[in-house]
Amino acid sequence: MNNQELKRYDRQILLEELGLEGQEKLRNTAVLVIGAGGLGCPLLLYLAGAGVGKIGIIDGDVVEESNLHRQVLYQMNDLGKNKAQTAADKLRQLNPLIEVQAYPYHLSAENATATLSDYDLVMDGSDNFPTRYLVNDSCVTLNKPLIFGSIFKFEGQVSVFNYQGGPDYRSCYPEAPAAAEQNNCGESGVIGPLPGIIGSIMANECIKVICGFGDQLSGKLLIFNALNYDMQIFNIQPEGAKKDALHEAGTKAATYQEIGQEELQEWKDKEEPFLLIDVREAYEFEEYNIGGTHISLYDLKDKITDIPFQNKLVLCCTSGAKSRMAAKLISKTRKESLFIISLLNTNT
Repeated sequence: MNNQELKRYDRQILLEELGLEGQEKLRNTAVLVIGAGGLGCPLLLYLAGAGVGKIGIIDGDVVEESNLHRQVLYQMNDLGKNKAQTAADKLRQLNPLIEVQAYPYHLSAENATATLSDYDLVMDGSDNFPTRYLVNDSCVTLNKPLIFGSIFKFEGQVSVFNYQGGPDYRSCYPEAPAAAEQNNCGESGVIGPLPGIIGSIMANECIKVICGFGDQLSGKLLIFNALNYDMQIFNIQPEGAKKDALHEAGTKAATYQEIGQEELQEWKDKEEPFLLIDVREAYEFEEYNIGGTHISLYDLKDKITDIPFQNKLVLCCTSGAKSRMAAKLISKTRKESLFIISLLNTNT
């Protein structure tokens, strides 16, 4: 490494866990970032600052004024410009020692394999489910580690997928929610600092994976709540391990069953006894709910023993993801049959 590099990266080279060897690994690694929006902006800044040798940026969108409250790479004079090209120009100004490649178009099934093949690691900061599944499936096919992040209102998620035999995105979310359940920032809003927090965590995971230190979030899903600073980490079971567990269980019933609102309504009409628990946040419950008791997922662990016994325990949330996590928590200590339901319309 030359003197300019040693001077620029001095503060992180001083870290025993990283050192000169880690800095060399960063310089020799190529990272592709999917999306140069809320999550992409902070993680791109930190990857460029850390000295990742080659950074690719793929995004077909242009900068809009509504982006500026959270997408910290852009300014008013960038309005109307392609995000990938604009972000690449700014990263080159930040660190002229690295290579930055812009792909000013959206990722698609036609270009995914060719684009991802040139990179060692992929970071998904996209904001829609089709892209997330495309990125995941491409990384699995090409055997590329994937660092995933997402944000919604006040909540963010981060995980490391397809890393050293660990689970992939489909192990956590086997299928995309129904179209009516797929909300985004443009429809539901997002607090400005949240993508900065989640994007920074993604960048931190990227550096850890490249340099090989610390505990990576492989096989784990980190969920951060900006309303109360609650942070929890849930274990993700690889798909193969799930199948093995079901095989060993023989005819034993699954931990939970997923039902629709129609089936729930039939239970109500027949006056069948059940307990409905909404595991979303309080503000979401107040905005829209289908009745039942509200217990946030983050508070559930401490309140499990207080839940009155019912033969049927129904858990609901917006997409089903929180309900699945809640079911896993409850099944460790309770014996009821667990059912999961998604709220099909949270804007009523």
